[in-house]
Amino acid sequence: MQRYFSNLKDNNKFKLSIDDTYHITKVMRMQKGDKVEVIYQEKLYITKIIELNPVVVEIIEEINSYNELEIKVTICQSLVKETKMDLILEKGTELGAYSFIPLEVRNSIIKLKSNDKQKKVIRWQKIVKDACRQSKRNIIPEVLSIKTIEDISKLDYDLKILLSVNEVSISLKNVLQNHEKCDKMIIVIGPEGGFKNEEEDYLIKNGFIRTSLGNRVLRTETASITALSMINYEYER
Repeated sequence: MQRYFSNLKDNNKFKLSIDDTYHITKVMRMQKGDKVEVIYQEKLYITKIIELNPVVVEIIEEINSYNELEIKVTICQSLVKETKMDLILEKGTELGAYSFIPLEVRNSIIKLKSNDKQKKVIRWQKIVKDACRQSKRNIIPEVLSIKTIEDISKLDYDLKILLSVNEVSISLKNVLQNHEKCDKMIIVIGPEGGFKNEEEDYLIKNGFIRTSLGNRVLRTETASITALSMINYEYER
């Protein structure tokens, strides 16, 4: 059963967005009476379609189902090529990321002009929403505006992790096992060329823990998938 998200509730009915209306009527070719899942305020409802333009659905029943990680993980990803960024957002959403922060660093291959940044964030948010629908999430992770190293150093998290290939790094596995009571975590991942030494040092001075994913050097798009997989293993009991 297809899953959609709504923030418009009227008694026992939900109104769906223009994009979802298009997907239901043009892609899935559904008709009145067909059933769909709707998430409203993180709760799951089984509904049936009663109007098609725009799509309005009527609640049949509420289902006790919650598919989110207990820990809220923010993936702070340095800007990379479009296909890689798309993959990171899609797979990160499937693996339970709570939010994403695009990060500008000195080695980023991608350099965006000011008037292009918001367009990118809107596009990325759509990718995340589509991945949520496929992976049966209860929330849609937020893609925040593009930040700098200085911006993220000021953010408040219980655990702040910097993924690094530096030889003095602590293994991510050990860090996670020592922070079992963590509620909010941010993981910062560098671009293809890695961080400059001064960028890493700045983050370490501002509370980030330099961690490693192992002896092998992973591609930047692989790093977030690996880190989230490890977090799922450690926290999804």
